[in-house]
Amino acid sequence: MGLRDVLLALVVVAIWGFNFVVIKLGVADVPPLLLTGLRFFFAALPAVFFVKRPACAARWVIAFGLVLGVVKFGLLFVGMKVGMPAGLSSLVLQMQAFFTMGLAFFLLGERPKRMQLVGAGVAALGILVIASTRTGGGAALGPFLMVLGAAACWGLANIVTKKAGRVDMLGFVVWASLVAPLPLFALSWIFEGGEAIVATLSHPTPMALAAVAYLAWPTTVLGFGIWSNLMSRHPAATVAPFSLLVPVFGLTSAFLVLGEPIGGREAIGAALVIGGLVVNVFGPRFDRG
Repeated sequence: MGLRDVLLALVVVAIWGFNFVVIKLGVADVPPLLLTGLRFFFAALPAVFFVKRPACAARWVIAFGLVLGVVKFGLLFVGMKVGMPAGLSSLVLQMQAFFTMGLAFFLLGERPKRMQLVGAGVAALGILVIASTRTGGGAALGPFLMVLGAAACWGLANIVTKKAGRVDMLGFVVWASLVAPLPLFALSWIFEGGEAIVATLSHPTPMALAAVAYLAWPTTVLGFGIWSNLMSRHPAATVAPFSLLVPVFGLTSAFLVLGEPIGGREAIGAALVIGGLVVNVFGPRFDRG
């Protein structure tokens, strides 16, 4: 993997890490479900006119759009709106790797390696440590559980992509983005109210416009476009570990931009989660079981 591709991978994970700061700023000006719907609306249009439809059954595209776009991102955006910090969200969401592993075992019969189980145990301990810092009140624990639920939905979405087979992920994501907006707009109307939607759309703030643009194009279209290209030209084992840097960029940018501090126990929990992810990615290479 040459220097140019390494830099491209770093650009993508930096975009995805800073994405959590943008979400946090965006939901301050836009109702979270509405913001999620706008993100996928503009990610799909006009990209669907230029990106080839994925070569798989439509049911997998629809399932991916509902699970990832509506449920996963709906939970994430609402959780961050009601109190979950951006930096910790970027970290907790990476538990999707272990939810994917567990779901693959139960639904697909894929047996995890021993070192993957060790990594899952270490990361789970880290999540418990972080959760222990947020049990001072239901309002603090609730957002944490929403983001953890979003990670579980991401894991389920990964199973959907496995069932879809070998597809171009950019096309898969763009076309699945067509599925999410209408359900999200309907949920926004029910839970956030028509007045809030009209007020937001009729008088959008500069931050609202910037958030929608960043979440739709750099984060979704550009990010997945570059990532898919890298995955097509290099072994997955070479490219995938770069995703470990997403929470690093997320925690750092949240501290620098939002001034989010990380307490002692949260730092320990974060280190355990990242350590578990590292073991999960690199451990199987040394596991002969």
